[in-house]
Amino acid sequence: MSRDYVSERVVIYPAYIDRALSRKKGRRLPLTHAVLNPTVDEIVHAAELLGLEPIVEERKYPKDTHKYTNVVVVRKKYSKHLILASLAMKVKELRKSS
Repeated sequence: MSRDYVSERVVIYPAYIDRALSRKKGRRLPLTHAVLNPTVDEIVHAAELLGLEPIVEERKYPKDTHKYTNVVVVRKKYSKHLILASLAMKVKELRKSS
């Protein structure tokens, strides 16, 4: 079954792919796929390479509503989980190459 994600966007908090956090604190990927302390800049660079048209915004993270954090808003080409996994994999590749 294919879904049409045309013109939809999804918010990516760095915590979603952060290996240092537990699932309870907001990590959405398994530890084997997650990245240790990803930065917004790394996520933006990875999203650009994947063609997701990233935009950086400042928002409150739902798990910690006392502070604002920078997030990356990307075009939704696939499911959110697949986007997160792709971003984490690309960040790992970028770290290895530098």
